[in-house]
Amino acid sequence: MPTESPRVVIDLDLPGPTISRHIYGHFAEHLGRCIYGGFWVGEDSPIPNVGGIRSDVVEALRALQIPNLRWPGGCFADDYHWRDGIGPREERPRMVNSHWGDVVEDNSFGTHEFMALCELLGTDAYISGNVGSGSVQEMSEWIEYLTRADDSPMAVLRRQNGRDEPWKVPFFGIGNEAWGCGGSMRVEQFASLARQYSTYVRKHADNEVYRIAAGASDHDYNWTEVLMKSFDKLEAGDGPAGPFQGISLHYYTMTGSWGDKGDATTFTEDEWYIALARAAHMNELLTRHGQVMDRHDPGKRVGLVVDEWGTWWNAEPGTNPGFLYQQNTLRDALVASLHFDAFHRHADRVVMANIAQTVNVLQAMILTDPDSGALVLTPTYHVFAMNTPHHDARSLAAHVIAPEASRTVEGKDMSLLSASASTKGATAHVSLSNLDAAEARTVVLDLRGRDVTGFSAQVLTAAELNSHNTPEQPEAVAPRKLDGIRRHPRGLELDLPAHSYVTVALELGVDD
Repeated sequence: MPTESPRVVIDLDLPGPTISRHIYGHFAEHLGRCIYGGFWVGEDSPIPNVGGIRSDVVEALRALQIPNLRWPGGCFADDYHWRDGIGPREERPRMVNSHWGDVVEDNSFGTHEFMALCELLGTDAYISGNVGSGSVQEMSEWIEYLTRADDSPMAVLRRQNGRDEPWKVPFFGIGNEAWGCGGSMRVEQFASLARQYSTYVRKHADNEVYRIAAGASDHDYNWTEVLMKSFDKLEAGDGPAGPFQGISLHYYTMTGSWGDKGDATTFTEDEWYIALARAAHMNELLTRHGQVMDRHDPGKRVGLVVDEWGTWWNAEPGTNPGFLYQQNTLRDALVASLHFDAFHRHADRVVMANIAQTVNVLQAMILTDPDSGALVLTPTYHVFAMNTPHHDARSLAAHVIAPEASRTVEGKDMSLLSASASTKGATAHVSLSNLDAAEARTVVLDLRGRDVTGFSAQVLTAAELNSHNTPEQPEAVAPRKLDGIRRHPRGLELDLPAHSYVTVALELGVDD
């Protein structure tokens, strides 16, 4: 008797929580060639730029509709003093970037340059404030400098530095990795500081600011527990939580240990599956941190912000190991798709996420060649691009029924098919990942509740598991039209190639 094809059951008429576009956020740290040589080339560069900001990088990221950008760190944030990055560039003091390569930072890219970048990108600023080595006054004055419109001392200073109108800063981070590079603190110590510092990140004029306290690493559920206990009267009802409104979570995917994380492009089939299984672990982390939060905040007034996630491999041979430059393969693309499936499933609690990082560092969207100046879009970039219809759409539960499509990885069963879905108006969007390294699969989309009047699909795959894009082969991994899609009595039937990511766009009939 033939085995029934795997099915993904989706009730198109039962939308759930909205998937915030902010889960497709990005992260730019003063690390390696992310800022200098990535975003920033300087006004005198032969590479086309606007005020020193590289034009083709901006164009590529605008195509992704990136919703927010986190800066200046990361670990760098808790060594960064914002006054060093304002005023004439030639007069700015230097500092040592002790975390990333032990290089000297000249502060030529500072507050004004970052906010100009956000304006060019059409994105929201997410500023990370310095708790580890900074003061309450310093943080308070920074938000005043950024957002106040009158003749306050910091507004006057901003005008002296060439910016008349204040900026909007919707998101402000209260420290970073306070358990580690942000101060090696105990959670009880940091919880008190988070309350104190957040109080002084004030709302000026009409700038509504969402304050995000540095949260847990991986499975440190106690850190989340203590932070949740520090909130004021979450049970009281409506309105924003206080004195901060969100807590963060950091989780990186690797196949080895911190000392030997695994290679970006040279890996075995077993390492392929290990990476994907560890990426899929994000769903468990969100579930369990969410359960801790639910005990204290059943009304979900506090947001979970996964503001560092992605693959972390050994640095590419021949590059500075402190610069965290790594190639980006089809495997990285599927790591991203698995994370987005998890974020979609937890849209009721996950309000923002930021991949680490945007350009030339870790799981980047974009790689720039330091010799030729060429720009390369990575496989991960294409996953972000294929997923733009999910932005601010209503989530749809996607139930995967595929008992034969599984594999035991590190002692646990892992499904080789992952899916998520959303709807917006008269459309729906389905994401499907076939994690099988070798086997293609025919999958039925069991679509219920609304008529499907039209459909199309894209696929991202490549000949090899470690295929990646280079200046010489910029489209070795790039999306193309999927022809293997057709009507089926239950809805649609798709042919998923091995090791592939597929998105399906649906046109829906009138919702009765």
